[in-house]
Amino acid sequence: MASIQDQLDQITASTRELVPAERLEVGERAVMEIFASGIEERILPVDATAPDFELRDSTGRMVKSADMLALGPLVVKFFRGRWCPYCTTELEAWRDLYGRIRERGALMVAISPQTERQSDFLCIQHGIPFPLLRDHGCELAEKFSLMYAVPEYQRDYYLSMLVNIPFINGEPSWRLPLPATYVIGRDKKILYAEAHADFRVRPEPEDVMKALFAALTH
Repeated sequence: MASIQDQLDQITASTRELVPAERLEVGERAVMEIFASGIEERILPVDATAPDFELRDSTGRMVKSADMLALGPLVVKFFRGRWCPYCTTELEAWRDLYGRIRERGALMVAISPQTERQSDFLCIQHGIPFPLLRDHGCELAEKFSLMYAVPEYQRDYYLSMLVNIPFINGEPSWRLPLPATYVIGRDKKILYAEAHADFRVRPEPEDVMKALFAALTH
């Protein structure tokens, strides 16, 4: 089975074949600027205490981190939205691992700024079994130091591809989270933390699972 990064690299290769170089340069410039900002070094790190949260899932039901952590460790995925093929491919990989997570007594959620309706579409289209939670305005992502604003020059690029982020997110800020993966212990201690300024790079789920299973054996 291909690694998640191999699958994502194939998306990148296909994009480079189809999209003119001058349009690709817009995304490359944005990635370099996000990386240069040092945001990767500022994300909430391992051994920090994760903030509590109460967010609505795709059905409008309120989901509380405290309730989930009372049952077991928690895998938390921050993703950009259903419009991002890298995010949907990654969520599908986690979908296929979700049974193993539950068998071990752990839980998982995925969090994005998109509206509940967008998340409902995503759940249906991709068969996502774990809750997809709405982080309105990336307020929780900001607490994890993951939030950034899409630069002006990239906004026009997204709109030209019919990716209207203010419409998708239901608010006008153009805020997005870095794609990020966390494992949070029942005591709210962060056991695994990884985020990348380059949205095309994601951690291998099996590496995250090792951190999760280590938490379950202690």
